Amino acid sequence: MPEQRRAAILALAIQEESLTVEDFAKRLGVSKETIRRDLRRLDRAGQLRRIHGGALAPQTGHEADLAERLVQNPHLKSRIASVAAPLFSSRDTLMIDAGTTTVAFASEIAKFDHLGIVTNSIEIAQTLWAGPGKNPVVVIGGSFRGDRSEITGPFAIEHIEQFSVDHVILTVGAIDLESGAVMDFDIDEAMIAKAMIKRAHSVTILADHTKFNKRAMATVCDLSIVDRIITDDSLDTRSRRKISHYGVELILS
Repeated sequence: MPEQRRAAILALAIQEESLTVEDFAKRLGVSKETIRRDLRRLDRAGQLRRIHGGALAPQTGHEADLAERLVQNPHLKSRIASVAAPLFSSRDTLMIDAGTTTVAFASEIAKFDHLGIVTNSIEIAQTLWAGPGKNPVVVIGGSFRGDRSEITGPFAIEHIEQFSVDHVILTVGAIDLESGAVMDFDIDEAMIAKAMIKRAHSVTILADHTKFNKRAMATVCDLSIVDRIITDDSLDTRSRRKISHYGVELILS
């Protein structure tokens, strides 16, 4: 029934945050044109937001706190982290921003040793310290945000400017493949990410497929300055081609 199908579309959009028309059609076993009609109707009703080729769940303009986000798509984050970790070697210096996917990444690299790590995340610092590698960790100073277990603000940015590292590893709120903008829902977090990018020789983004083809309030950088993106294999073919267009190495988990 149409009403049940549209309810299922809404449930999927909320669960996954964003999906393509192709994703909806495959999961619900209906044609793409049927999905497009339903998306138009739901968009007019303000229940979700249509984008080119798909739809987004209604945006609140902010992200949930760390505890809530840690339980969202944990299997995808774990897969991404396990693929990302071997890309880095002993003696590398890393700057890692706060985020749930980067927490999963920290759990993986905590097994390594002889890494130099700078982070603004208390959760990541604790994860690394508890690991067998016992890697030295520098925690950025600044304003503490308990809901995110992270450090932000102008003092944090000044502290970041004192470092120079091989790699920055970021997790972001949104990647708009139409404009090539890497974005975040939180202005403070976007400013931290910008500062980290300036102090690193290479930029790696860890993001599951739900972060693509959506927009957020604050711009972090342009995709053209990103060296590689590691995501899961649920990312649609069209998005994969667009990423290649920007000259970014795409690695699937």
